[in-house]
Amino acid sequence: MNAPRTILLSRPDSIGDVMLTLPMAGLLRQRFPGVRIVFLGRGYTAPVLRCCRYVDEILTLEELEALSDDGAVEVLKHVNADAVVHVFPHRKVAQWCRNARIPLRIGTTNRWWHWLTCNTRVPFSRRRSDLHEAQLNINLLRPFGITEIPALDALAQLSGFAAPLPDDVVNGLLRSDRRNIILHPLSKGSAVEWGMDHFTELIQLLDTQRYQVIITGTEQEAARYRTALPMHLAHVTDAGGKLGLDRLIQLIGASDALVAASTGPLHIAAACGIRAIGLYSPKRPIHPGRWSPIGKDAVALVAEGVDPEGDPLSHIRAITPQQVLSRLER
Repeated sequence: MNAPRTILLSRPDSIGDVMLTLPMAGLLRQRFPGVRIVFLGRGYTAPVLRCCRYVDEILTLEELEALSDDGAVEVLKHVNADAVVHVFPHRKVAQWCRNARIPLRIGTTNRWWHWLTCNTRVPFSRRRSDLHEAQLNINLLRPFGITEIPALDALAQLSGFAAPLPDDVVNGLLRSDRRNIILHPLSKGSAVEWGMDHFTELIQLLDTQRYQVIITGTEQEAARYRTALPMHLAHVTDAGGKLGLDRLIQLIGASDALVAASTGPLHIAAACGIRAIGLYSPKRPIHPGRWSPIGKDAVALVAEGVDPEGDPLSHIRAITPQQVLSRLER
């Protein structure tokens, strides 16, 4: 096929999902060095996209939804894309792209509306596959002649992600004489959580002379953890509700490690190259084979000897604070 000039990647989805989609942009740029990548995401993921050197322009679902259907179509026409890849199926976006007459419209065969809106459909099942989410996304690039699925370490190097340098606000949370460890105890319901008692024990295990512990989360999450975690300890700093996503990315990039369940901040930490310790259940479809963080110092912890068909909460709870501490101290 002729080299495309502009490709639209559509994933109006959560932060973690977007992070695992960024290697697609890197792989497309590798295949077509001069291609312009436009990414359609949700507004709150825009700070993530701004950190990817392979994303040239950002559109948000919210700005398109604020327009009439005809207005959204006109915006997409002005993108002048040669192709759109519907990484996350969204019926309205697919209709807009069809009406904008984007020449190559790629989706999966698993959404009925793609049979009406896409002219190229790729058959594969995420649910039944043993591939990682980042690898599954690459299936959608087959129409561009990209048929080989890269290994996870290769995909990690293709994310093009780099955190900005910390500003004064973020620097005020860090200690230059300590290892700065971020604990992100909650997930807004997107993942099975480890429990406040385990995070409390981990905080108490961390040497106060070696570690600075920074607790992160939204203001609503902070209202929960402030009454459950030992926030009074001298080596603990509360950043809950104090940072927008831009500054959270800065903080993660400037820290030494992060501990969390399968959440967006975990995937950001992995892409930044810091030690990213994820807490996982082996149960499908939430197991680390599908959703582990990818990066040069990322690890997915799973308790040993648990029944993969058992209760995910008991799986996560079976991971001990000592196991996490061991990973932090390696």
